[in-house]
Amino acid sequence: MDFKNIFGLIPEVKSPSEKKLSFNVKLKWTLIVLGAFFILANITLFGLSAAAIERFEYLAIILGTDFGSIISLGIGPIVMGSIILQLLTGAGIIRLDLNTHEGKKFFQGLQKILVMFFIVFEALVYVLMNGLQPMPGFGAIVIAQLILGGLAIYYMNEVSEKWGFGSGVSLFIAAGVSWRLITQAFQFIDVQGKNCLMNFSTTACSGKVLVLIQSIIQKYPTEFLSAAAALVVTTLIFLAIVWAQSLKVEIPLSYGRIRGYGVKWPLSFFYSSVIPVIFAAALVANVQLFGGILENWLGHPTFLGHFIDGQAVSGLAFWLHSTNILELIIRGGFLPVYLLQGVIHIVVFMALCTIFSIFWVKTSGMDSKAQAEKISSSGLQVAGFRQDNRILESILDRYIMPLTVMGGAAIGLLAALTDLMGALVGGTAILLVIMIMYQFYQSIAQQHMTDMNPAMRKFMAAN
Repeated sequence: MDFKNIFGLIPEVKSPSEKKLSFNVKLKWTLIVLGAFFILANITLFGLSAAAIERFEYLAIILGTDFGSIISLGIGPIVMGSIILQLLTGAGIIRLDLNTHEGKKFFQGLQKILVMFFIVFEALVYVLMNGLQPMPGFGAIVIAQLILGGLAIYYMNEVSEKWGFGSGVSLFIAAGVSWRLITQAFQFIDVQGKNCLMNFSTTACSGKVLVLIQSIIQKYPTEFLSAAAALVVTTLIFLAIVWAQSLKVEIPLSYGRIRGYGVKWPLSFFYSSVIPVIFAAALVANVQLFGGILENWLGHPTFLGHFIDGQAVSGLAFWLHSTNILELIIRGGFLPVYLLQGVIHIVVFMALCTIFSIFWVKTSGMDSKAQAEKISSSGLQVAGFRQDNRILESILDRYIMPLTVMGGAAIGLLAALTDLMGALVGGTAILLVIMIMYQFYQSIAQQHMTDMNPAMRKFMAAN
């Protein structure tokens, strides 16, 4: 079978003809994609049962979606397609030379086919196994809407990558988590739809900031400690992640033709960025999602676990998941089993993030060879060495792979610990949104600086 002919049948977003897009063009398309995401998230699936989405709240955060909307699949198909292909490539089942242009194009083509498959597959699974239960006679209509929404997310991701400031997957997660962060902090409507601000003394608020104020006024120490812990932990996590983002190794470089002038090539400690956490969190979320759907379909628990109100209480999903230990200690519900669950969660997250970090660096053009070519093409060389790609590659090898492994393990540890400590929208979600926002800030600042300074524009174009 000639896969290249199949690749040509899949529509794709046209890449810009310019090598470097201007700040205004990137900003325009990023805002368009962001606006379209929020619009689609508020379009409810026609024919969906009213009680079908209650158990998906946590999963919606990780998968960058709003269950019950037309984009209920979220980034799930994109992430699952990427994970499967990276595992197949890493295990040598599919042999591709990702250092060549043809190899990368073939990899991207296979990734598209897998994403399209998972869009259809997940839409069928959600509906046929009653994960998103339709009203009688509306099953096919709901499946068609889910497929359309999945395609919309996929192509919006492509638009963001080619015309915006970066990954659409990251943008969707950041948008969803940011919205939930605001509501978790300042929500004044309770589950019955009552406005607590209208009757502050008798109606319980749900937003943690309002709960904190309410508990001080009404002298509820447990509620005060719970709300204060969530806010303090969220603040500490924010400061820790911002500090960790600043850690980097700088390699001194010099221009071969210009004596006495050099720059420093930064390699971040979190070299593979936030991608490993997205993959690991999405994989764990999918185990929980399909475990719940499978139990609902079969009528009894499976090895994936037993679920009550969408939360795993046994099985694989329970041990991979995490529990807010700090909240349990405050409310007196801590048990030793949650400590064992926490240790397993940390080990699994560190292992998954390390593996995905290595795969991502090798498949996304971030390895030593690709970086050496970028440095060489810009006319730079390592200070004290002659300009040779092989020398550059050997020097970068000393830093890139150790940073990939250590950074992947460290970000997995940080994500797992923040899950166990608890935060306004979950530890992993907080970590993701902070790192994504920081990266978007860096990308926007770099783009703005490049547009404002012609000399810098020329230098960045070479990189």
